[in-house]
Amino acid sequence: MDLLWEHGPSTVAEVRDRLGDDLAYTTVLTILRTLGEQGLYPARSRRPGPSLLRVIERDVARQSALNALSKKLFKGSTELLLTHLVSDRKLSNAQLARIKELLEQRTKKERT
Repeated sequence: MDLLWEHGPSTVAEVRDRLGDDLAYTTVLTILRTLGEQGLYPARSRRPGPSLLRVIERDVARQSALNALSKKLFKGSTELLLTHLVSDRKLSNAQLARIKELLEQRTKKERT
């Protein structure tokens, strides 16, 4: 996905070349088709060959992935997901302070 976000609309051959890996064309095509089925690039060009016209924004992709993760592993509970991330990861004091700051900002917004 990073390649698509960085380079925009791309053909399968362009994506394959940028990967710098020796993947078969059909392998890259399969990966891109799977992304398309997941709605990660909903429009295709009318010209011959697969071409990606639009890739969803990173924030939208992240939100979608987090929602899916939350549903699959945490019974849809954002609280359980966040609790797991904070308790099971080795976060620095700066990272914990940033999370605390974001939670405080969110709390203030909801009060107003």
